[in-house]
Amino acid sequence: MTDVRNTAVEAAIEGELKLLDPEVRRSPELLGALLHPEFHEFGSSGRRWDKASTVSRLPVDTDPADRYVVTSEIRGVQLAPDLVHLTFDTEYLGRHAHRSSLWRLTADGWQMYFHQGTPFNAAED
Repeated sequence: MTDVRNTAVEAAIEGELKLLDPEVRRSPELLGALLHPEFHEFGSSGRRWDKASTVSRLPVDTDPADRYVVTSEIRGVQLAPDLVHLTFDTEYLGRHAHRSSLWRLTADGWQMYFHQGTPFNAAED
């Protein structure tokens, strides 16, 4: 499939941006609604997370003033009718990460199925 903006890609981008919002990150209900039941993540810290650990950790660890800054355009590719792959970069508290996520269409809407954050040195990239 091609790298074009369509309704599936736009829905995944909308969900991704919601997940970067501290208000959503601090709410187990809002956060949980955006994560697929089989969600898993390889975080930029190197740790592995699943839905339960993410929904219990993020609301407690998120400061309302903290903001991820998207430092590159979010790009999306629809891989199948129910699957979108997104890539983008973020900066958070001086740390940069390449981000990649898979979004699946479910009966509850588009949900993040997989996420990976890979740290990088912005001066060298």
